[in-house]
Amino acid sequence: MSIFKNKALPEVKVNGKTKKKLPPATSWGHYRRLNRPYSTDGQPRDRRLLVEIKNLSLAYEGRTVISDLSFEIHSGDYICIIGENGSGKTTLMNALLGLKAPSSGEIVFHDLKRHQIGVLPQKTPVQNDFPALVSEIVLSGCVGKKTGPAFYNKGDKRRAFENMEKLGITSIAKQSFRALSGGQQQRVLLARALCAAEKLIVLDEPAASLDPKACSDMYSLIHDINMRENMTVIMVSHDIKGALEHATHVLQINKNSIQLSKKEDYVAAHECPVCAEKPRTEPAAYGNSDAYKYKGGEPDA
Repeated sequence: MSIFKNKALPEVKVNGKTKKKLPPATSWGHYRRLNRPYSTDGQPRDRRLLVEIKNLSLAYEGRTVISDLSFEIHSGDYICIIGENGSGKTTLMNALLGLKAPSSGEIVFHDLKRHQIGVLPQKTPVQNDFPALVSEIVLSGCVGKKTGPAFYNKGDKRRAFENMEKLGITSIAKQSFRALSGGQQQRVLLARALCAAEKLIVLDEPAASLDPKACSDMYSLIHDINMRENMTVIMVSHDIKGALEHATHVLQINKNSIQLSKKEDYVAAHECPVCAEKPRTEPAAYGNSDAYKYKGGEPDA
Protein backbone atom coordinates (compact mmCIF):
# COMPACT_ATOMS: atom_id res chain seq x y z
CA MET A 1 0.00 0.00 0.00
CA SER A 2 1.27 3.45 -0.84
CA ILE A 3 2.73 5.37 2.07
CA PHE A 4 1.19 8.51 0.63
CA LYS A 5 -2.40 7.63 1.51
CA ASN A 6 -3.89 8.48 4.86
CA LYS A 7 -5.55 5.06 5.09
CA ALA A 8 -2.06 3.54 5.33
CA LEU A 9 -1.46 5.35 8.61
CA PRO A 10 -1.59 3.34 11.84
CA GLU A 11 -4.39 3.25 14.35
CA VAL A 12 -4.10 3.30 18.12
CA LYS A 13 -6.20 1.72 20.85
CA VAL A 14 -8.06 3.89 23.33
CA ASN A 15 -8.86 2.27 26.69
CA GLY A 16 -7.81 -1.05 25.20
CA LYS A 17 -10.94 -1.29 23.03
CA THR A 18 -11.78 1.61 20.78
CA LYS A 19 -9.51 2.35 17.83
CA LYS A 20 -8.84 5.91 16.80
CA LYS A 21 -6.98 6.92 13.68
CA LEU A 22 -4.01 9.21 14.20
CA PRO A 23 -4.06 12.62 12.49
CA PRO A 24 -2.62 12.37 8.95
CA ALA A 25 1.08 13.06 8.55
CA THR A 26 0.18 15.86 6.16
CA SER A 27 -1.36 17.76 9.05
CA TRP A 28 1.16 20.46 9.87
CA GLY A 29 -0.35 21.20 13.26
CA HIS A 30 -0.02 17.51 14.20
CA TYR A 31 3.67 17.50 13.28
CA ARG A 32 4.35 20.68 15.22
CA ARG A 33 2.80 19.16 18.35
CA LEU A 34 5.21 16.24 18.08
CA ASN A 35 8.23 18.52 18.28
CA ARG A 36 10.09 19.07 21.54
CA PRO A 37 10.61 22.84 21.78
CA TYR A 38 13.48 24.38 23.69
CA SER A 39 12.93 26.06 27.01
CA THR A 40 13.08 29.82 27.43
CA ASP A 41 16.69 29.78 28.61
CA GLY A 42 17.82 28.29 25.30
CA GLN A 43 18.77 24.90 26.74
CA PRO A 44 17.13 21.58 25.84
CA ARG A 45 14.56 20.28 28.27
CA ASP A 46 16.30 16.93 28.24
CA ARG A 47 20.05 16.84 28.92
CA ARG A 48 20.51 13.12 29.44
CA LEU A 49 23.90 11.50 28.99
CA LEU A 50 23.84 9.45 25.79
CA VAL A 51 27.43 8.36 25.14
CA GLU A 52 30.48 8.32 27.38
CA ILE A 53 33.92 7.90 25.81
CA LYS A 54 36.57 6.81 28.29
CA ASN A 55 40.32 6.86 27.56
CA LEU A 56 39.71 5.79 23.99
CA SER A 57 42.60 4.93 21.67
CA LEU A 58 42.11 4.00 18.01
CA ALA A 59 44.46 2.73 15.34
CA TYR A 60 44.24 2.79 11.56
CA GLU A 61 46.37 0.43 9.45
CA GLY A 62 48.59 -0.28 12.44
CA ARG A 63 49.14 3.39 13.28
CA THR A 64 47.61 5.01 16.35
CA VAL A 65 45.55 8.00 15.26
CA ILE A 66 43.68 8.80 18.49
CA SER A 67 45.07 8.37 22.00
CA ASP A 68 43.46 8.66 25.43
CA LEU A 69 40.33 10.50 24.28
CA SER A 70 37.61 11.12 26.87
CA PHE A 71 34.42 13.16 26.54
CA GLU A 72 30.64 12.91 26.94
CA ILE A 73 27.77 13.35 24.50
CA HIS A 74 24.46 14.62 25.84
CA SER A 75 21.05 14.91 24.25
CA GLY A 76 20.69 18.14 22.28
CA ASP A 77 24.44 18.55 21.65
CA TYR A 78 25.65 19.59 18.20
CA ILE A 79 29.28 18.50 17.99
CA CYS A 80 31.37 19.48 14.98
CA ILE A 81 34.49 17.36 14.45
CA ILE A 82 37.24 19.09 12.50
CA GLY A 83 40.87 18.31 11.77
CA GLU A 84 43.48 17.43 9.19
CA ASN A 85 43.12 14.59 6.70
CA GLY A 86 44.27 11.35 8.27
CA SER A 87 43.88 12.65 11.81
CA GLY A 88 41.27 10.00 12.74
CA LYS A 89 37.90 11.75 12.34
CA THR A 90 36.28 8.99 10.29
CA THR A 91 37.94 6.34 12.44
CA LEU A 92 36.25 7.86 15.49
CA MET A 93 32.90 7.82 13.71
CA ASN A 94 33.36 4.15 12.83
CA ALA A 95 34.15 3.36 16.45
CA LEU A 96 30.94 5.08 17.59
CA LEU A 97 28.99 3.00 15.09
CA GLY A 98 30.63 -0.24 16.17
CA LEU A 99 32.53 -0.65 12.90
CA LYS A 100 35.94 -0.20 14.50
CA ALA A 101 37.22 -1.88 17.66
CA PRO A 102 39.16 0.35 20.09
CA SER A 103 42.81 -0.36 20.78
CA SER A 104 42.08 0.56 24.39
CA GLY A 105 39.45 2.36 26.41
CA GLU A 106 35.71 2.03 25.88
CA ILE A 107 32.57 3.63 24.50
CA VAL A 108 29.64 3.37 26.91
CA PHE A 109 26.08 3.93 25.71
CA HIS A 110 23.48 5.27 28.17
CA ASP A 111 19.82 4.91 27.20
CA LEU A 112 20.90 4.48 23.57
CA LYS A 113 21.74 1.54 21.33
CA ARG A 114 23.88 1.56 18.22
CA HIS A 115 21.01 0.53 15.94
CA GLN A 116 19.17 3.66 17.10
CA ILE A 117 21.81 5.94 15.57
CA GLY A 118 21.05 7.51 12.21
CA VAL A 119 23.97 7.75 9.79
CA LEU A 120 24.56 9.95 6.76
CA PRO A 121 27.85 8.64 5.31
CA GLN A 122 30.20 10.53 3.06
CA LYS A 123 28.84 10.76 -0.45
CA THR A 124 30.30 8.42 -3.06
CA PRO A 125 29.93 8.24 -6.86
CA VAL A 126 28.05 4.94 -6.49
CA GLN A 127 25.23 6.70 -4.64
CA ASN A 128 24.64 9.10 -7.52
CA ASP A 129 23.53 6.27 -9.83
CA PHE A 130 21.53 4.17 -7.38
CA PRO A 131 18.45 2.78 -9.24
CA ALA A 132 15.68 3.22 -6.66
CA LEU A 133 12.79 5.54 -5.94
CA VAL A 134 13.12 8.25 -3.32
CA SER A 135 10.40 6.69 -1.14
CA GLU A 136 12.15 3.30 -1.27
CA ILE A 137 15.46 4.74 -0.14
CA VAL A 138 13.92 6.71 2.73
CA LEU A 139 11.90 3.70 3.88
CA SER A 140 15.02 1.51 3.89
CA GLY A 141 16.23 3.52 6.88
CA CYS A 142 13.76 1.55 9.02
CA VAL A 143 15.45 -1.80 8.29
CA GLY A 144 17.96 -1.50 11.13
CA LYS A 145 15.13 -1.55 13.67
CA LYS A 146 13.89 -4.95 12.51
CA THR A 147 14.61 -8.02 14.63
CA GLY A 148 12.82 -10.45 12.33
CA PRO A 149 11.86 -10.43 8.63
CA ALA A 150 12.39 -6.98 7.14
CA PHE A 151 8.77 -6.27 6.22
CA TYR A 152 7.67 -2.67 6.47
CA ASN A 153 4.63 -2.06 8.64
CA LYS A 154 2.30 0.93 8.81
CA GLY A 155 4.44 2.60 11.45
CA ASP A 156 7.53 2.39 9.22
CA LYS A 157 5.65 3.91 6.30
CA ARG A 158 4.27 6.68 8.46
CA ARG A 159 7.74 7.46 9.85
CA ALA A 160 9.20 7.61 6.34
CA PHE A 161 6.40 9.89 5.15
CA GLU A 162 6.83 12.28 8.09
CA ASN A 163 10.60 12.51 7.56
CA MET A 164 10.10 13.26 3.87
CA GLU A 165 7.56 15.90 4.83
CA LYS A 166 9.98 17.47 7.30
CA LEU A 167 12.60 17.84 4.60
CA GLY A 168 10.17 18.98 1.92
CA ILE A 169 10.73 16.06 -0.47
CA THR A 170 7.31 14.37 -0.63
CA SER A 171 6.73 15.95 -4.03
CA ILE A 172 9.66 13.94 -5.46
CA ALA A 173 8.91 10.72 -3.57
CA LYS A 174 8.16 8.74 -6.73
CA GLN A 175 11.13 10.02 -8.70
CA SER A 176 14.29 8.03 -9.35
CA PHE A 177 17.08 8.86 -6.93
CA ARG A 178 19.68 9.13 -9.69
CA ALA A 179 17.59 11.75 -11.51
CA LEU A 180 17.88 14.20 -8.59
CA SER A 181 20.29 17.06 -8.06
CA GLY A 182 23.08 16.73 -5.50
CA GLY A 183 21.21 18.78 -2.92
CA GLN A 184 18.02 16.74 -3.36
CA GLN A 185 19.96 13.50 -3.03
CA GLN A 186 21.45 14.63 0.27
CA ARG A 187 17.98 15.53 1.57
CA VAL A 188 16.80 12.05 0.67
CA LEU A 189 19.73 10.42 2.45
CA LEU A 190 19.18 12.67 5.47
CA ALA A 191 15.51 11.61 5.60
CA ARG A 192 16.68 7.99 5.46
CA ALA A 193 19.06 8.59 8.36
CA LEU A 194 16.23 10.16 10.38
CA CYS A 195 14.18 6.98 9.95
CA ALA A 196 16.88 5.16 11.92
CA ALA A 197 17.75 7.93 14.37
CA GLU A 198 16.18 7.88 17.81
CA LYS A 199 18.26 10.48 19.64
CA LEU A 200 21.56 10.69 17.73
CA ILE A 201 22.51 11.27 14.11
CA VAL A 202 26.06 11.03 12.72
CA LEU A 203 26.99 12.94 9.57
CA ASP A 204 30.22 12.58 7.62
CA GLU A 205 30.82 15.58 5.34
CA PRO A 206 27.08 16.09 4.60
CA ALA A 207 27.67 19.21 2.48
CA ALA A 208 30.67 17.95 0.50
CA SER A 209 30.45 18.57 -3.27
CA LEU A 210 27.31 20.70 -2.91
CA ASP A 211 26.99 24.18 -4.41
CA PRO A 212 26.93 27.10 -1.93
CA LYS A 213 23.12 27.38 -1.85
CA ALA A 214 22.57 23.64 -1.35
CA CYS A 215 25.37 23.61 1.23
CA SER A 216 23.74 26.41 3.23
CA ASP A 217 20.37 24.66 3.03
CA MET A 218 21.86 21.40 4.28
CA TYR A 219 23.45 23.06 7.33
CA SER A 220 20.16 24.81 8.10
CA LEU A 221 18.23 21.57 7.81
CA ILE A 222 20.57 19.87 10.27
CA HIS A 223 20.24 22.84 12.62
CA ASP A 224 16.45 22.67 12.41
CA ILE A 225 16.53 18.97 13.31
CA ASN A 226 18.83 19.64 16.26
CA MET A 227 16.81 22.58 17.57
CA ARG A 228 13.24 21.48 16.98
CA GLU A 229 13.58 17.80 17.87
CA ASN A 230 16.41 17.89 20.40
CA MET A 231 18.27 15.47 18.13
CA THR A 232 21.93 15.13 19.05
CA VAL A 233 24.19 15.79 16.05
CA ILE A 234 27.78 14.69 15.48
CA MET A 235 29.16 16.01 12.23
CA VAL A 236 32.53 15.66 10.53
CA SER A 237 33.31 18.63 8.30
CA HIS A 238 36.16 20.42 6.57
CA ASP A 239 33.99 23.50 6.07
CA ILE A 240 34.82 25.07 9.42
CA LYS A 241 32.95 28.34 8.95
CA GLY A 242 29.76 26.75 7.66
CA ALA A 243 29.74 23.91 10.19
CA LEU A 244 30.47 26.09 13.20
CA GLU A 245 27.63 28.49 12.54
CA HIS A 246 25.19 26.22 14.41
CA ALA A 247 27.44 23.92 16.46
CA THR A 248 27.43 23.90 20.26
CA HIS A 249 30.78 22.10 20.68
CA VAL A 250 33.92 21.60 18.61
CA LEU A 251 36.10 18.50 18.73
CA GLN A 252 39.39 19.37 17.02
CA ILE A 253 41.48 16.33 16.12
CA ASN A 254 45.02 16.90 14.92
CA LYS A 255 47.90 14.47 14.65
CA ASN A 256 49.47 15.79 17.84
CA SER A 257 46.49 16.95 19.91
CA ILE A 258 42.79 16.47 20.58
CA GLN A 259 40.66 19.16 22.16
CA LEU A 260 36.93 19.38 22.90
CA SER A 261 35.56 22.83 23.66
CA LYS A 262 32.40 24.89 23.49
CA LYS A 263 32.00 26.74 20.24
CA GLU A 264 32.36 30.15 21.89
CA ASP A 265 35.68 29.14 23.42
CA TYR A 266 36.95 27.73 20.14
CA VAL A 267 35.99 30.84 18.18
CA ALA A 268 37.64 33.12 20.77
CA ALA A 269 40.84 31.07 20.86
CA HIS A 270 41.23 30.75 17.09
CA GLU A 271 39.88 34.14 16.02
CA CYS A 272 37.52 32.30 13.72
CA PRO A 273 35.63 34.50 11.20
CA VAL A 274 32.35 32.79 12.08
CA CYS A 275 29.68 35.24 13.08
CA ALA A 276 28.58 35.42 16.70
CA GLU A 277 26.35 32.56 17.77
CA LYS A 278 22.66 33.03 17.11
CA PRO A 279 20.53 32.77 20.26
CA ARG A 280 19.02 29.29 20.60
CA THR A 281 15.77 30.92 21.64
CA GLU A 282 15.15 32.81 18.41
CA PRO A 283 11.63 32.09 17.09
CA ALA A 284 10.34 30.63 13.84
CA ALA A 285 12.80 29.00 11.46
CA TYR A 286 16.39 28.57 12.54
CA GLY A 287 18.89 29.40 9.83
CA ASN A 288 17.84 29.48 6.18
CA SER A 289 16.03 26.16 5.97
CA ASP A 290 12.60 26.29 4.37
CA ALA A 291 11.82 22.61 4.99
CA TYR A 292 9.67 23.38 8.02
CA LYS A 293 7.52 25.73 5.94
CA TYR A 294 6.36 22.88 3.71
CA LYS A 295 3.30 20.67 3.70
CA GLY A 296 3.77 17.54 1.65
CA GLY A 297 6.54 19.12 -0.38
CA GLU A 298 4.55 22.16 -1.45
CA PRO A 299 5.14 25.68 -0.03
CA ASP A 300 2.57 27.11 2.33
CA ALA A 301 0.02 29.40 0.74
